[in-house]
Amino acid sequence: MPRYDFRCRSCGATFELRRTMAQANDPAVCPEGHTDTAKLLSTVALGSSGPGSSAPQPAGGGGGGCCGGGCCG
Repeated sequence: MPRYDFRCRSCGATFELRRTMAQANDPAVCPEGHTDTAKLLSTVALGSSGPGSSAPQPAGGGGGGCCGGGCCG
């Protein structure tokens, strides 16, 4: 089940709730009982080492393959 982050406008508490996607935009009550809350935008980090990735690449330009290993002249 997805987790959603919320922030209470009354006390400033940030909290997380697990709820179905259908309930994602339903009102939430903070742990202190306040009802004036807002859902926060979440970021998702996905790892990748493919083209366009900002992940560190191995020295030497890659390994193996027709175009990456220097084997075909």
